[in-house]
Amino acid sequence: MRVVVGIMAIAIYSGITIYLGWNMRAWLLSMQAYRWPYLFWGVLFVIAFGYLIGKMHKVLTPFSVLGSYWMFVLQYGLMLCILGNLIVLLTPLSVKVVGTGVIGILLVLLIAGTYFAYTPVVRHATIEMKKPGEDMRVVVGSDFHLGLLAGKGHLAKFVALSNEQQPDLVLLAGDIVDDSPQRFIDKGMGDVMKNLQSTYGVYGVLGNHEYYGKEIPAFKKAMQEAHVQILMDETILVANRLYLTGREDVTNKQRLPIRALQPDEKELPWLMMNHTPNDLDEPANAGVDLHISGHTHKGQMWPNHYITQKVFELDYGYRQKGAMHALVSSGFGFWGPPTRIGSQSELWVIDITFGK
Repeated sequence: MRVVVGIMAIAIYSGITIYLGWNMRAWLLSMQAYRWPYLFWGVLFVIAFGYLIGKMHKVLTPFSVLGSYWMFVLQYGLMLCILGNLIVLLTPLSVKVVGTGVIGILLVLLIAGTYFAYTPVVRHATIEMKKPGEDMRVVVGSDFHLGLLAGKGHLAKFVALSNEQQPDLVLLAGDIVDDSPQRFIDKGMGDVMKNLQSTYGVYGVLGNHEYYGKEIPAFKKAMQEAHVQILMDETILVANRLYLTGREDVTNKQRLPIRALQPDEKELPWLMMNHTPNDLDEPANAGVDLHISGHTHKGQMWPNHYITQKVFELDYGYRQKGAMHALVSSGFGFWGPPTRIGSQSELWVIDITFGK
């Protein structure tokens, strides 16, 4: 069954690629610039499957970059080509004019998307807990996907923005690396990460991409050397002020239920990191005070957020569910193309006030 589904997926993907190539060919013909058809189609399919080609060997890594950008072209090129075909069909405008307009719009979207991906913003939320305690500030980051396209420089932006907030706690809610931690290690990103400043430390959890990489021991070691404590289905007491739980991601079908992670002391605040916000009922019913997630990217590129809104009860932002406060970040990095349309790379600052 998997083989059949895989063949169908490749067939559909190839069909879309041919459709985009046919439109590009028509525009090039209108510009009298179409040459060497075999080379044209060969290069097109190499780029289209570049992401997979780049995974085969380190020397082929540049193909992953091309393949990542192709994902952007695939999404917006498909929408614009369909629109462009209708315009050519229903109006007197020529293929040359419409095609040039499509290329121009794609370039504008690419420039804007690159800006929103690499120019992070700081978002704020203030919540009140009905438990005794001293007010505190928490910085939340998720979905860095540190690796090939989100590298040392992008991580340095997070460190600088986080330190400006003077946080009491820094929480990294999964997908810290993009599958494998090797590029994080080889590029010395841990030396940047360890500059994070926090009164009570820096903590993180695994996301689905850490599981995809299947190098969790190496990842945990790299994080430990970067002064980040990774919590895997465990609850710890932080500075006698709060309990912090880090859940395994839902990718791990053997992860513990929340009731097995409940702290003994009910009077102290209970914070939980769970990368995928697949279920808010369970933590709310268990008595979690603040539940933090990422994963959704807010769709990353419009109009994908309409899908994430259907899949998740809360796909982005803040919501109170009963007594529990829930926050889902769109992430500080990106997956696939280094572009964001309708979302922006971000970190959250949560100011928590307590009852006296």
